[in-house]
Amino acid sequence: MFKLNTVTPEVIKSKTVLVRVDFNVPLTEVRGKWQVADDRRLQRALPTIELLIKNHAKAVLISHLGRPKTPEDAKYSLEPIAKHLTEKLHLPVTFVPATVGQKVQDAVRQQQPGTVLLLENLRYHKEEKENDSDFAKQLASAAEVYINEAFSASHREHASVVGVTEYLPAYAGLALTEEVSALHALMEEPKRPFVVILGGAKISDKVGALQNLSKLADIVLIGGAAANNFLKAEGFEIYRSFVEEKVGAGAAEKDYSKVARRIITEHKTEKILKDGYIPLPKILYPVDVVAAPSLDTRTESRVKIVDLHTHMADQDESVQLFYLDIGPKTRRLYAEIIAKAGTVFWNGPMGVWENPLFAAGTKAVAQAIVKTTATTVIGGGDTISASHHFHVEHKFSYVSAAGGAALELLSGEVLPGIKPLLSKTT
Repeated sequence: MFKLNTVTPEVIKSKTVLVRVDFNVPLTEVRGKWQVADDRRLQRALPTIELLIKNHAKAVLISHLGRPKTPEDAKYSLEPIAKHLTEKLHLPVTFVPATVGQKVQDAVRQQQPGTVLLLENLRYHKEEKENDSDFAKQLASAAEVYINEAFSASHREHASVVGVTEYLPAYAGLALTEEVSALHALMEEPKRPFVVILGGAKISDKVGALQNLSKLADIVLIGGAAANNFLKAEGFEIYRSFVEEKVGAGAAEKDYSKVARRIITEHKTEKILKDGYIPLPKILYPVDVVAAPSLDTRTESRVKIVDLHTHMADQDESVQLFYLDIGPKTRRLYAEIIAKAGTVFWNGPMGVWENPLFAAGTKAVAQAIVKTTATTVIGGGDTISASHHFHVEHKFSYVSAAGGAALELLSGEVLPGIKPLLSKTT
């Protein structure tokens, strides 16, 4: 595993420190004012911020929030987050209604050691996503040291993640270091059997991780809409179910059903023994599914179980039927496999869990994971939301808030935001 330059008291003591945090949290409007709806990402940054305060540093926090089109998109201001940090998390924060420029320079100059500033939304400036060098230099000019505490943004080559490291000594935050360590342990020293569970709506954002993890894992369990590409690749009828088709053009074109077929073929001869004697394929997709006319179906009588062993051949595609959850046989099979695991990594729900009619698969997988004595790691916003809904989030060994960044790291990539943090001695 590569070694990160993690922040220490010596490098920040009495310094002005620019900290890239991930405060991209959901907001809700209450009586005309925006408020933080979920502060878990804010809490992750607290240990690093508290370390800065303790060492009399000036902490200058920067973050993005949502996808504002212009600075006039007031609902994307970070001001409600500064208020939440102060009032709810008891961390006094002064909000600065600017990201770069004289207003920021003046605020930092007047800032007292051991205090915290939060600058305005980085994405009010298009130069952030463009990794514009002048914008990065302006960000860096307010500080003496840079800390990346936004692992979930570290797969983006943005000015606040990569560009600023050209102008300031760069260090990894405490939470970022912990996150990278937990994910690398999955790739380097997982306790066997290593069970990977991948679901969610898309296969495209999981292909790299799937290809890499399928080599490292003992078995990969596929669910959610991502499973439809595997079912289609194997010739199963999927009716109107969502499936990612071809994207891109020319050499960049990807047909995700062909990708699924290739992954299945690559691991066709690899087996895991269930109960010590029943051979199962390494890449396992649902044997039955819960289907309905639409994901908004609310009447149980309109829901049906489709046994894929008896519905394999292509049928009339005019049938209005969508696969929206893994079925009872698959739930039982997946739970039995998870029960024997030494390590589990889970990213992506098994179905449309927000609808109670299609929640059983995700709930069964979540409950099976937390019942094990295995090392259990989950990642991705949808997975965390589902586990929170089923009251099991606190029972996992590690919860990664980073979806895309975690999957890219698990695909074997060194993320753009991680490269500047690597120790030069490794």
